[in-house]
Amino acid sequence: DCPFSQRVLLTMEEKHLPYDMKLVDLDNKPEWFLKLSPEGKVPVVKLEDKWVPDSDVITQSLEEKFPDPQLGTPPEKASVGSKIFSTFIGFLKSKDASDGTEQAVLNELSALNDYIKENGPFINGEKVSAADLSLGPKLYHLEIALGHYKNW
Repeated sequence: DCPFSQRVLLTMEEKHLPYDMKLVDLDNKPEWFLKLSPEGKVPVVKLEDKWVPDSDVITQSLEEKFPDPQLGTPPEKASVGSKIFSTFIGFLKSKDASDGTEQAVLNELSALNDYIKENGPFINGEKVSAADLSLGPKLYHLEIALGHYKNW
């Protein structure tokens, strides 16, 4: 249940690519997995007989190898919502309720909401893009984690 793995999965789904998903217990990583990913990080995808780690590299490779449908995000829209995850992590780790981290998350979420209302339904307008596929899983994790740890 990793937002980076979910990003890759969503990309593969949007591109209608076949895949054979293997779930890995990250608290008890099996040997076969550590042979593919020595650092023990997910996701890992096999592309052209080579195991590729890192969701950025994987999604870029998928976009290049399978350009239809095109999921690229125009540069002027690539930063939309880009600060949400880092502000969320700051708030999640915060022990001081008055340090402004909660308000920072609220400000970022409000800015995204305003942008989507004006330009949506997706970051790139009418068409889903890589930015949506990256941000969607992070928003889901934000909702779950803050509900659990911060009683949101």
